Amino acid sequence: MTLWDRIETTILKAGRRTLGGLLETLAAQKQRRKETEFSIALIALSAKMAKADGVVTDDEVEAFRDFFQFDEQDAGKVRMVYQLAQQDVAGFDEYLKRVTKLFADAPAVLEDVLDCLFHIAVADGVAHPRELELLDRTARAFGVKGAAYHRLKAAHLGLGEDDPYLILGIDHGASEEDIKAAYRALVRDHHPDILIARGVPPDLLKIGEGRMAAINTAYEQILTDLR
Repeated sequence: MTLWDRIETTILKAGRRTLGGLLETLAAQKQRRKETEFSIALIALSAKMAKADGVVTDDEVEAFRDFFQFDEQDAGKVRMVYQLAQQDVAGFDEYLKRVTKLFADAPAVLEDVLDCLFHIAVADGVAHPRELELLDRTARAFGVKGAAYHRLKAAHLGLGEDDPYLILGIDHGASEEDIKAAYRALVRDHHPDILIARGVPPDLLKIGEGRMAAINTAYEQILTDLR
C-alpha cells in the first residue's frame, strides 16, 4: 500500500467532505500515522496557497508530481486531496489553525511543513509577494521564528544579507567551541533518520538538503571570518 493509498483510506474512513474537517478528526485520534498526517497537512496548505481558481489543472498535479514523486496510478488520489482543500470554504488562516493543532506536540514537524511550503512556492524560480506574505503568516502561526526561520529563508531565498550567526542560532561573541557544538547539533537534527521519525515521507527527505546547505554555508562563513 502506497502513501497515497493510506491517505485515501484515511479520508474515506473519516467520512469527511472537507480536508479541514479531516484535520480536526486526525488531531483527536490517539493512534496516528505521522507520514499520512504530514502529507495531508502539506497538500491542504499548498492548495490554499495556490491561486483559488476553483479548478485543479493537470499542470498543478504535475507540479505536485515533481515534488512528491508519485506514480501515475496515484495521480487521481493526489487530485482528490487537493480538490477537497480547494472546495472547503474555510480560508488559509483557518487551515493554519487546524494544522497547528494537529502538530501541537511536535513543533519541529511544523517547521518541516513550512520548509516544504517554501520549496513549492519557489519551485518556479520566482518568490511572488503574495506567496511570501502567506509564508510569513504561516511562520507566525506555527511559531517558527528566530534562527529556524532565518535558516528556511536562507535555504530557499538565498543567504543574501542574512547574518550567518542567526542561521546557526548563536551569539556573535560565541567561542569557536560553541560554534562547532551548535553546528553539530543542527547536523544531527537534520539527519534523514530524524526527519523520518518526525513523519516526513521518504520521498520528501530532500527538504532537509536546502536547510543543511544554508547551515553549512553559514558555518563555513563564520569560521572563515574567525581566521
